[in-house]
Amino acid sequence: MILPIVAYGTPVLRSVAKDITPDYPNLDKLIADMWETLYASNGVGLAAPQINKDIRLFIVDSEQIFANQEDEDKGKYPDEPGRKIIFINAHLKNAEGNPWPYNEGCLSIPKIREDVVRPETVTIEYDDENFKHHIETFEGITARIIQHEYDHIEGKLFIDHLKPFKRKLLQGKLSDITKGKIKVDYKMSFPK
Repeated sequence: MILPIVAYGTPVLRSVAKDITPDYPNLDKLIADMWETLYASNGVGLAAPQINKDIRLFIVDSEQIFANQEDEDKGKYPDEPGRKIIFINAHLKNAEGNPWPYNEGCLSIPKIREDVVRPETVTIEYDDENFKHHIETFEGITARIIQHEYDHIEGKLFIDHLKPFKRKLLQGKLSDITKGKIKVDYKMSFPK
């Protein structure tokens, strides 16, 4: 089932999400719905807060980026051909390497894209969908998507990484998103 993605201004996007246990109700269905929602909205990552759930769950599919990249970009990123992963109860261990800019967007903040600088590698501790524990280091585009989605479960958004002046310039557009004055081709819900 395709779930509505909550818009900027919805309180859950600013709260720190909670760990869950294997007996979380209907977790398999929730994860399946998140994949369906992600693909229906042409995203590459989706965090539970974006579907109005305050739990530490997010999904990442960087394979799509590599499958659709231009010829001149092939071989440019160390994580090619990408990964498709489910992260439960993720906690960041380390982010390091040369910071690099990349143009990011967010399904909860449609029609706004900005260059965000993030470290090139990230080490994260997480459980998979079977609650098997992992500590893994990711790099390249996959690391970037993970950091973006991890921010969501920490109550942060990609615009928080922008300089204050740039954020001020976006204020009008952000206000329109909160009020629902935006057209998107996927299901969204707006703050009441």
